[in-house]
Amino acid sequence: MENFKFDDSNIQWHKLGDFEHILYSVLNIDEVNTIIDVMFKLEAQKPIVLHRHKALNTSFVIQGEHYLYQSDGELKEIRSVGSFTISPASDEPHTECGGDEGAVVLFSIRGCEGVLYEILDEDFNNIATLTFQDFIDMYQQQESFGKN
Repeated sequence: MENFKFDDSNIQWHKLGDFEHILYSVLNIDEVNTIIDVMFKLEAQKPIVLHRHKALNTSFVIQGEHYLYQSDGELKEIRSVGSFTISPASDEPHTECGGDEGAVVLFSIRGCEGVLYEILDEDFNNIATLTFQDFIDMYQQQESFGKN
């Protein structure tokens, strides 16, 4: 069977605030069932900001490898292309990045209308949040620039 590389050249990627090493493209928001489908593009070997997932997340690695690190910087897990993972809400902070070639990961964030992600500083203080409404706003702003 032939291997294929995912071509994301037709996806309009957007910067996620002032956060470095991550881009996003919201695919859909189901407000009735509180589900957000969003792709994140992670730079190679450059971990994003320390954070916690406060809602159930499923993820599917579309391209590259998805690296997850514990809060102390120790490598926790490598998810290879094609990996599907179900991760419940957790108070455990972590960072993540793409492997040697970066990564594109599809996340489905489910069942939470409030805070979905807590952004932390190096002392584990909550410095920002991403809420369901923030993703709605990001999607509407993205739509105003032209859909994916």
